[in-house]
Formats: sequence, structure tokens, C-alpha cells
Amino acid sequence: MAIGAQDYIDKLLVKKYAGKQVENHEGLMEKMVDPEKMMETMNDVAYIQRNMLALSNKLGNICAQINAKARYKASGQRCLQRSNG
Repeated sequence: MAIGAQDYIDKLLVKKYAGKQVENHEGLMEKMVDPEKMMETMNDVAYIQRNMLALSNKLGNICAQINAKARYKASGQRCLQRSNG
């Protein structure tokens, strides 16, 4: 993969912006996020996601049990209908 302008439009853009510089470093320290606060937030998000996963698994198990009971009852009713019918 080549680096640089590949076509005419890219070459024009390179010419246009070759001399431009961005200086947005003033006030950078004030804009930084406190690393400790960031770590606390990341831990909170991880804790919430872990709990959501556990709840999702429990809900899946409960739904599977309900479906199994419903199938069992439905199969029992079909057996009764066959024997009575």
C-alpha cells in the first residue's frame, strides 16, 4: 500500500494543505481527564456489564425452563387427547 496522493484530487489537497499547521495545544492540561477518575469509570462500566451478562444468563435459563414446561404440558395434553379421542 503506497503512502501519498493517489489521484489528481488527492494531489490538489496535498498542495493546498501542505503548509498548514494546527496548533491546538493551549489549555491541553485543563482538558485532560483525571486518570484515576477514568479508571473508576471504566471499572463501573465493567461491573455493570458483568451484572447485565449474569442477569441475561439467568433470564435465558428461566425462559428455557418455562418453554420446557410448556412443551411438556402440551405434549401431555396431546397424549390425553389421543387416548380420549
